Amino acid sequence: MRTRRPTTTALEEQRMPVRVKLAAAWASFMFLYIYVDILAFYKPGVVDDILVGVVWQFDITQTWAITALSLLAIPILMVVLSVALPARAARIATLIVAAIQVPFAAFNAVGEVGGSWLAFYILGVALELIVLVFIIKWAWAWPRTAAITVPTTGADREVRHVR
Repeated sequence: MRTRRPTTTALEEQRMPVRVKLAAAWASFMFLYIYVDILAFYKPGVVDDILVGVVWQFDITQTWAITALSLLAIPILMVVLSVALPARAARIATLIVAAIQVPFAAFNAVGEVGGSWLAFYILGVALELIVLVFIIKWAWAWPRTAAITVPTTGADREVRHVR
């Protein structure tokens, strides 16, 4: 019988591309965003209001549904846009959308000020804001490539990009 010995070698740390970090963070943000809403269904009276056609203070209409879907679609699409757009466009889009999502996330707790579920909404918003801070930090500090000029024969010059 063999006894397992603890391994003393360090695990390999590979540099994670910013695009992958952003896509994962946007996906995490959306899970938090969605699950705060799903768990809120367990709050007494919420399902009853939905069944009579009211969400918070809004009547459930096609306009409401289109507006809600449009607002949700923006961060949802950022999962794929983080990896599909050119780097500059992905960085700009990420910074803009994340900056807009910060007050939008905070607004979700406003309706509960003074309510019995305030702690739940504060926790949900705090977790969303933590993820948004990481998203903004990673997009802001997006690694850049430096262009260097290397002289070649004659008057021609070649520009090489290095990391």
